[in-house]
Amino acid sequence: MITVENLTKTFPGSTGQVRALDGVNLDVAAGTVLGVVGPSGAGKSTLARCVALLERPDSGAIRVDGTDLVSLDGTALRAARRRIGVVPQGDSLLRQRTAAGNVALPLEAAGVAGPQRRSRVAELLDLVGLTDKAGSYPDQLSGGQRQRVAVARALAASPSVLLADEPTSALDPDTTGSVLTVLDRARAELGVTVLVVTHDMGVVRRICDDVAVLEGGRVVEHGKVLDLVSDAASRTAASLLPAVDQNPGAEAAFDRVADVVLVGFAAVGALLPEATSRFGVDLNLLGGGLTRLGETPVARFRVGLKGERADSALEWISEAGGSVRRTLAGPQGVAA
Repeated sequence: MITVENLTKTFPGSTGQVRALDGVNLDVAAGTVLGVVGPSGAGKSTLARCVALLERPDSGAIRVDGTDLVSLDGTALRAARRRIGVVPQGDSLLRQRTAAGNVALPLEAAGVAGPQRRSRVAELLDLVGLTDKAGSYPDQLSGGQRQRVAVARALAASPSVLLADEPTSALDPDTTGSVLTVLDRARAELGVTVLVVTHDMGVVRRICDDVAVLEGGRVVEHGKVLDLVSDAASRTAASLLPAVDQNPGAEAAFDRVADVVLVGFAAVGALLPEATSRFGVDLNLLGGGLTRLGETPVARFRVGLKGERADSALEWISEAGGSVRRTLAGPQGVAA
């Protein structure tokens, strides 16, 4: 759906050119939610603006459904932009228009007839759960409700791609949840491919299929969330999985100590108990915990094992789909 190839973008700075994007490459499959994360100044918002052609990159290609947007101009570019809905950062609603009036803006600009326009606005307000707020003005809405109206407006022209720049910034947890639910519904019910720029890894945990980590204008990690968390050394795993505290005194009592990542209901519920019984080892949980990524349970535990077949137990857990990273020096310092 979206392919970004060797994208670069610079801006003038006080000491010369600042490279906001430096050879960025991404692939986003149709119907997925990609979270673009990273520290402030990493290039996240610049990437989103370039994908929407609100900023022209210096070089590189941006393909949506196979069409390179960078090569377009005039009528062709305007038509391509209508396939990309944008939810800007911050409050972007027109104060003199009602919620329904704000959602209708893109349809009015496109010349959509009144009855068809009203029907589409009603559908979208229902999608975002604000049918009863159709006649309310932005100042009569909460911050989360205004964001949901902004999402509905971005979806008005039936885009295939939705870009949301920090859609949950400054929202409380409950309100954040309602906005993320709307973005997830847009993907699930409308088939829209969603690119979410965020500093909040909780957004990735809640709705993202894939994640791209930017740092200094470069993509330093990119892939499916569940694949990346299976690698205990990844940045995504460090950000999303329960922390494991060091306790050398307790760990010294065991023959083997390892960090184990388990993904899915079956793995979380069964692998460790089965390893214990299958290999006759004593297995203790030394730290870590459970979380949920989307609808999938994921666990990271530090485990201590006692018994002659401790190595075999760890190897079997790895072969059965768990990710095993041994933590102490000696033979157990090598990953199973």
